[in-house]
Amino acid sequence: MSPTVAGVVAVLDELYPPATAAAWDKVGLVLGEPAAPVRSILCVVDVVPETVAEAADRGVDMIVSHHPLLLRGVSSVAPTTYAGRIVHDLIRAGIALHVAHTNADVAVDGVNEALADLLGLGFLRPFRPDGLGRVGTLPAPLRLADLVRHVAATLPATAWGVRATGDPEQIVTTLAVASGSGSDCLPMAAGAGADAILTSDVKHHYASEHVAAGGPAVIEAAHWATEWPWLPRVAGLLAAKLDVETFVSTVRTDPWTLHSTGAE
Repeated sequence: MSPTVAGVVAVLDELYPPATAAAWDKVGLVLGEPAAPVRSILCVVDVVPETVAEAADRGVDMIVSHHPLLLRGVSSVAPTTYAGRIVHDLIRAGIALHVAHTNADVAVDGVNEALADLLGLGFLRPFRPDGLGRVGTLPAPLRLADLVRHVAATLPATAWGVRATGDPEQIVTTLAVASGSGSDCLPMAAGAGADAILTSDVKHHYASEHVAAGGPAVIEAAHWATEWPWLPRVAGLLAAKLDVETFVSTVRTDPWTLHSTGAE
């Protein structure tokens, strides 16, 4: 017998307790009748028209998303608005929506741990006892330049690619990861003894000042790419704990689609 929406939510809340989400965050069930049966689930980073269309094409009953659809307050979900159009399309297709965001970032089997595992980090530990970020040891020390190439080859490809600060010849043994927007984690990576940190969305001046102060090298990938590795993790967990079929979205929702160095 298929689980219900409420049953799937209960498993997700056990894996990623809503109480561990940041105070500003919006997590949990967004759409869907709790008693509705769930036979299949699509796991996505972003709820956008393209992933909603993918869910409808696959005929799934539920979407599990990392990024919230309604993070900022709205006064209308009219179909003439961006989020409203998505809400209407999901309801019309009978697709429930659940969000696990910062509560999935900090959890065991969460976003940061999936990223660290993908890169083969050992002796994992969070930056802080509340589970923020992860820091661990590379399988073997690497030059920073080689580590950047390894990260680029391991993460999903994006037009953004992977870039870094620091000396290309620096040897990196201990790597910190902070999926998504991780500027605030740069000082924590230094405090955790990391040689480098992999994250996203670091502003120009912040990166410059951090490196000038002797902080760990910063490796920056696309926001979407650092969070996508969680999708196979959560899909596998749901398939193992529930009698459901799970899918990982094949849609690249990174908004940056072109890149040029001017040398092509």
